[in-house]
Amino acid sequence: MDELPAWEDRTVAILSTGAGAPHAIPLSTAVRAGPRTLYLALALRRESLARLRRDPRVALTLLAHGVAFTAHATATVVEEPLAESDGVAAVRLDVEALQDHRQPRFALKEGVRWEWTDPAAAARDGEIRAGLRRLARAGGGGAVAGGGMGRD
Repeated sequence: MDELPAWEDRTVAILSTGAGAPHAIPLSTAVRAGPRTLYLALALRRESLARLRRDPRVALTLLAHGVAFTAHATATVVEEPLAESDGVAAVRLDVEALQDHRQPRFALKEGVRWEWTDPAAAARDGEIRAGLRRLARAGGGGAVAGGGMGRD
């Protein structure tokens, strides 16, 4: 696998950070921006955000219909807060290596299935994804401003 495959919106991925014992969280905001670049959003209070500031090496694992990979990347906070949603920071992952977890002996039929049960949360999710796509189209992010850190 030489480049990131395509995946559907709201596909659940697992972000793993270091800066201490490994720390993994599910997230639903991963947006492919290019062959080896993606964006995601993390709440400003997330422990994962604090960890990637201390050590930007991360891994993002995504399992969905026909897709199974881990992207080993360097994370950079590119907009904080995200203009479209002031409770999150936009993070760019520059992928250094891709592990393809697919095998000819099995097929992934689907990943985790979920949906927002709160209409306001669903609307925020759409706004966040729009902001990440804006950054992806621009090919980067502006200056990092403000910001807070906390625990998951």
